Amino acid sequence: MSDKVSRRQFAKIAGLSAAGIANPPEVADAKPAAAPRRTGGFPAGFLWGTATSSYQVEGAVEEDGRGASIWDKFVRIPGKIEDGTNGDRAAEHYHRYVDDIALIKELGCKAYRFSVAWPRVFPDGDGKPNPKGLDFYNRLIDELLKNGIEPWLTLYHWDLPQSLQDRFGGWRSTETCKIFGDYAAYVAEHLTDRVRNVFTLNESGRFVYFGYGIGIDAPGLTLPQAEVNQIRHNSALAHGLAVQAVRAHGRRGTRVGPAENIDACIPAIDTPENVRAAEIALRELNAGYLNVIMTGRYTDAFLKYAGSDAPKYTDAELKIISSPVDFLGLNIYAPQHYIVASDQGAGFTPLPIPKSFPHMNSDWLRVGPETIYWVPKLAAKIWKTDAIYISENGTSGEDQVTPDGKIYDTDRIMYLRNYLAQLQRATAEGAPVRGYFLWSLLDNFEWVFGLNKRFGLYHVNFDTQVRTAKLSASFYRNVVAKNAAGA
Repeated sequence: MSDKVSRRQFAKIAGLSAAGIANPPEVADAKPAAAPRRTGGFPAGFLWGTATSSYQVEGAVEEDGRGASIWDKFVRIPGKIEDGTNGDRAAEHYHRYVDDIALIKELGCKAYRFSVAWPRVFPDGDGKPNPKGLDFYNRLIDELLKNGIEPWLTLYHWDLPQSLQDRFGGWRSTETCKIFGDYAAYVAEHLTDRVRNVFTLNESGRFVYFGYGIGIDAPGLTLPQAEVNQIRHNSALAHGLAVQAVRAHGRRGTRVGPAENIDACIPAIDTPENVRAAEIALRELNAGYLNVIMTGRYTDAFLKYAGSDAPKYTDAELKIISSPVDFLGLNIYAPQHYIVASDQGAGFTPLPIPKSFPHMNSDWLRVGPETIYWVPKLAAKIWKTDAIYISENGTSGEDQVTPDGKIYDTDRIMYLRNYLAQLQRATAEGAPVRGYFLWSLLDNFEWVFGLNKRFGLYHVNFDTQVRTAKLSASFYRNVVAKNAAGA
């Protein structure tokens, strides 16, 4: 798949380009309190985890009353999935969760990020809940806690109930936002007696633009930019309604925040003017979602660039969207833009990425370890947050099984070693990163790539469902045990 349909296509997703953005507002100079410098390792209490999502691993799509999702329909459109597979079985986590939790424990991880399948709990999105669906997550959470692993729950990881798409046009309607708030309230009421941390929506930047803008993801629509901008606004509204629902219906003290594939901007050269330019770029190229969530307003530059395509909204909606969050989840994989300062227009210029830029097994996944150093530092400064979690980071790999049944994924180890060293550098300099969730625990259904792209620490034979630890599992186990990036 080419870069124009890469997994995280951020510039267009944000609805901005560097050209034409003029007179950006000032970015606050306030910095988070610096942590004491350490000679090595991550801060004490740093949270190590792994992550999955419901449609990618669970399978059992027609069992125990689960309703259809937009992905169940989308994967059956010829040509949409690269290898022609689907998530009907995936990694059969629905039936093998006990064994999979044992794998998390084997790594030494103390946290597991998973998502609740909305159509498993509410087959039609709203109406009567499905007790068998909720029961699966009760069992999953209980098993995690029994093994000393903290559950981190994601409310929405793209598997929208098909009924809501059919009735309301999915995220095109604020009715879906309101129903999402009701769903969030139900989940919070029934699960936050044991779940202390909740992510709202995963990667609005991906599912809005890819699903409604260019038709690469479910539901496969290609709408005008004005509608795409409105849908992105609706997703921000859904986030805010979910935050309020968790506050109102969850156990007191439950923490909640977004998990977003931030449009990653990095200074090409570490000079004050280029760092400042990267800071401006990070805010402006994330103005359509993260910035409005964290500040309660759309930037002047965003509205000017969007023009007549700008979303329609009310002050009341902005207040809901900016409901205070407890943490910021950032999915960080690849550098999207290297930035230099400019004395014209926006004050920054993104540099072209040469074809020779190194990348992993997935073409879109450029290797830029410095991304995970700069982005949390700049994000903490821009949005004045003191709690950031890397909610996803990882890589696909070749993952060839040798005749002796081993997977020596040194490419993945190289990627993780370099990224984690840069993350450790960031925390040593005071960046408020409190934890890291490696994507992914298991090989899984990787959306439009099907089963071809393997991101797991554990190899899955999708015919037999046998799990085999890759060499990277041993690497990550060592990192977790030492609380330090591997040498």
